[in-house]
Amino acid sequence: MKVSDPCPFPKEFPSQLMKDSNFFMQHAYNQSINAWNADEVPVGAVMVHNEEIIASAHNQTRTQKDPSAHAEMIAISQAARHIGDWRLNECKLYVTKEPCPMCAGATIISRIKEIHFALVDPKMGGLGGATSLHELPQSNHKPNVYAGTMEKECKTLFQAFFQLKRKSPS
Repeated sequence: MKVSDPCPFPKEFPSQLMKDSNFFMQHAYNQSINAWNADEVPVGAVMVHNEEIIASAHNQTRTQKDPSAHAEMIAISQAARHIGDWRLNECKLYVTKEPCPMCAGATIISRIKEIHFALVDPKMGGLGGATSLHELPQSNHKPNVYAGTMEKECKTLFQAFFQLKRKSPS
């Protein structure tokens, strides 16, 4: 698969009338499509404060040539700039795949109130999949973690991306 292979999945058009977990995850899903179209692993994230999206991002590790340019890390940085503080106590993060240990650590350090993710990552997930950083007994912050929002849609997109990558001679 090359950069010119656009994502075959359509973007979502969430209704402003119902701002629930699905609404915000649909926005994260749209970011994952942006990632696909940039030839990045299709992970998208949005940060919510007072029921408004204040940050949105997708993976950019390849385009930025930066191993820390994960969707979650970028959204956390954007949100901190928006709020004007590194403490994001009243924020909620929505992400299409369980955060890795680096990103999970950042969600804890930034004191994010809630983290919602679609797909559990049993190999590298940091919030229950492979390890549970949010449950460390000595940690002073323990965010509420919710898994499975739009799981089917995100899993289908993620699997299709990697099936095409495996078929592509690169």
